[in-house]
Amino acid sequence: MLLAIDIGNTHIKFGLFRASELEHKVRLATDPGRTEDEYGVLLIQALAQRGVTPDAVEAAIVASVVPALTDHVISLVRRLFKREPLVLGPGLKTGISVLYDSPREVGPDRIADAVAAFERTGTGTIVVDFGTATTFNCISPKGEYLGGVIVPGVRIGYDALLAAAAKLTRVELAEPPRVLGRNTPHALQSGAVHGSAALVDGLVERLEAELGFECRVIATGGFASVIAKHAKRIESVDPDLTLQGLRLLHERNSDVPRPKGKKGATEP
Repeated sequence: MLLAIDIGNTHIKFGLFRASELEHKVRLATDPGRTEDEYGVLLIQALAQRGVTPDAVEAAIVASVVPALTDHVISLVRRLFKREPLVLGPGLKTGISVLYDSPREVGPDRIADAVAAFERTGTGTIVVDFGTATTFNCISPKGEYLGGVIVPGVRIGYDALLAAAAKLTRVELAEPPRVLGRNTPHALQSGAVHGSAALVDGLVERLEAELGFECRVIATGGFASVIAKHAKRIESVDPDLTLQGLRLLHERNSDVPRPKGKKGATEP
């Protein structure tokens, strides 16, 4: 089985693939203060609950936007599974051209999203990832990563508002009964859900006008399923898009040498 690991700012997601089938998922909270041993215990316990033993893992790939945890997770994979993981970074074959001014600045998760999305659509596509940040990632009809937009995530924006407004109290970030809030909790929920949906529709329209071609729109991330109900331009939701992208990237780089003892991204 292939172990795909997506280290995000809020959660670390572990996906176990048998061929192209995602058979198991584990999600742990991202905590730079947690030790490698602590993550190892939590992961092994979660896998055991799913009937998976360490020797079932035959290969691994890692994408990380949290540098403080990258080496810990790489070491964990080496120690628990006796495998040298691929690390998404410079030197790996992606199958798409990255036309960002500085390609190294593009988050690995955004590249994985783009790879999975273009594999699915084969045409101009915008991936909206509702994570810690809400990112819009644009892929051309030729499979080129063109860049995108980064805005504060739904949860980040909500938390910042509550921190700055003394009279507002925390409510569950859930779908409100209507757009027009007739009480403060519903007004807050409407702002988060319908405001985010309007943001998606408006930015997709502006991006398409600038790009000069129509785009398919795929959403992923924690709030995607709720917001997609109200965003006219989101045509599909895939909560596992990043993990699927990592699987594809591993397939495209199965011949990349992984010498023991090196840390960090595979270099050219």
